[in-house]
Amino acid sequence: MKNLLRILLLCTGTILAQSGQLSGNFQSDFQLYLEDEALDFNLENPSSGFPSERFLSNGFANIMYTKANFSAGIRYEAYQNALLGYPAGYKGEGITYRYAQFSKNGLDVTVGNFYEQFGSGMILRAYEERNLGYDNAFDGIRLKYSPLKGIYLKSLVGRQRLFFDKGEGIVRGIDGEVSLNEAFVGLNEIKTQILLGASFVSKYQKDLNPAYNLPENVGSWASRMSINHGRWNFNSEYVHKYNDPSAVNNYIYKTGNALLVTGSYSKRGFGLSLGAKRIDNMDYRSERDQNLQNLIINYLPALTKQHAYSLATIYPYGTITTGEMGLQAELNYKVKKGTRLGGKYGMGVLANFSNVFAIDKQQLDAFTPLDSTGTLGYSSNFFKVGEEKYFQEFSIELSKKVNKKLKFVGTYINTEYNSAAIVGYSYHGMIYSNIVVLETQYKIKSKHSIRTEIQHLSTKQHEGNWVMGLAEYTISPHYFFAVQNLYNYGNTDKKLSYPTLSAGYNKGTSRFALSYGKQRAGIFCVGGVCRNVPASNGISLSITSSF
Repeated sequence: MKNLLRILLLCTGTILAQSGQLSGNFQSDFQLYLEDEALDFNLENPSSGFPSERFLSNGFANIMYTKANFSAGIRYEAYQNALLGYPAGYKGEGITYRYAQFSKNGLDVTVGNFYEQFGSGMILRAYEERNLGYDNAFDGIRLKYSPLKGIYLKSLVGRQRLFFDKGEGIVRGIDGEVSLNEAFVGLNEIKTQILLGASFVSKYQKDLNPAYNLPENVGSWASRMSINHGRWNFNSEYVHKYNDPSAVNNYIYKTGNALLVTGSYSKRGFGLSLGAKRIDNMDYRSERDQNLQNLIINYLPALTKQHAYSLATIYPYGTITTGEMGLQAELNYKVKKGTRLGGKYGMGVLANFSNVFAIDKQQLDAFTPLDSTGTLGYSSNFFKVGEEKYFQEFSIELSKKVNKKLKFVGTYINTEYNSAAIVGYSYHGMIYSNIVVLETQYKIKSKHSIRTEIQHLSTKQHEGNWVMGLAEYTISPHYFFAVQNLYNYGNTDKKLSYPTLSAGYNKGTSRFALSYGKQRAGIFCVGGVCRNVPASNGISLSITSSF
């Protein structure tokens, strides 16, 4: 019997090798939740979110098949039940993603599920961010075609994923992009590279509202330009959306628009980038009655620095789609070797500044309040900055290699955070915080290293001061061990501590991670998209692998 099984497996492998390539990956996350008196995380406190089913899990598996110009794949997901903090719609299991794709002679056809982006994404972006529980994939048909050199066309039609179902609205889109340097022979050799693009997106949803005459078709268009010349780079995109009354904008009939402009200059040892944006009534969904992160068609970048340090993420910025104006500047400089500051290895300096304000909003008349349902909502001067500040941040980071074994990164961050406007904290005011971080990495010997972090956040508002310490020991390439603790010692209500112990093992394409500890409550954001994370205590196990 064993011999027969070996023969069957060998034959199957031979057939697969001859007919195409099979690949895939999977991930399983498990968490056992434990009651915690300090966090008030228990069954006796229903508002704490403590689950009656203490053992929860998330899991998925992707299987892809490729042969020549053809590829196909499926994804199976299971939430039994979903980990705390994930949207409530993730409950159950099933095939959530399947597709077939064929490419030949400049033509690419996809049937089934797919992700897509037009330009910067401000008019259309379908993508997945697993850490947020975010997935707005399309289910439909997509065509990509390049009829001539330098000309790239896209078209799609489909409905969006809504957990284990699909949204009611239908989305249609076309996009065209022209590389002038590729398309025209006379421009092939010049240093200036010019890229032009344009998009049109429309959504359709029946109007069943008895109170208002809602538009069933909502169109939007966008134009963009990219210019590169040597060390210089310039990008701009403008989006216009026609009237789109929805739950997010209080069912007003005002048109929406968005402008994003970025530029940069770089050379060896020096880089400078600048960016500015204006967003006005640009929440865009395939169903007008949805909220949170459900059925969003487009993506509006935050244009603020994305931090990785724990305390720097306590007050993250989430894009305010109803209206904001912002700018960002970043300087990257390398202090030369052999100088007093640079020393033997030089020193890196990274400085960033960003701020975000409300847009100017004026009443339509003396008798109509701002954002009144069933009206045009407000008028707005495109070039005027609103009075209310949402967010401002300055950060500077110094990185230096001391010797062959030791290097460090020192960071200072100053933040102004409008808690009421951004996330609606119970503390309704501006939060001013200062954060300092010292990260060190020390190579003990070959394959053995230790990394440490010491962080401190000081503020007189909200929950007060925080301190955080971390030590991580790595035995490359297989093992890591870490211990960390966050302590909210400045909280006048409760001085809570959040310790965590973790360990991991890597073997080939597989990774196993085990941890025990507490999770603070707060807002978790990636690129301006956010979700609430409740406080919790428990044991976590994560397994990932690919083949």
